[in-house]
Amino acid sequence: MEKGFNSDITWHGSEYHVQTEDWGLHNPYLVSRVFHNGAVLKSIKTSYEEVLPEGSSTEARTIRLAMKIQHQQILDLLLSGQLL
Repeated sequence: MEKGFNSDITWHGSEYHVQTEDWGLHNPYLVSRVFHNGAVLKSIKTSYEEVLPEGSSTEARTIRLAMKIQHQQILDLLLSGQLL
């Protein structure tokens, strides 16, 4: 299981915390959550099958890259106003 990514951002005067984590090989999902004032506003759960190319390994570096991409996509959607 890989360690996750955490970001604190301000958008339109409100503070948000975005967290992305790997649930591991026995529960093969990447999960991103957007928090505001401690409450989860949005949760995105993506299976390894959806983000790892067919035949790719589940090595730590491959999973870490997939997590990084998902985390950045969530930040981009939030900052563009498309997520909430």
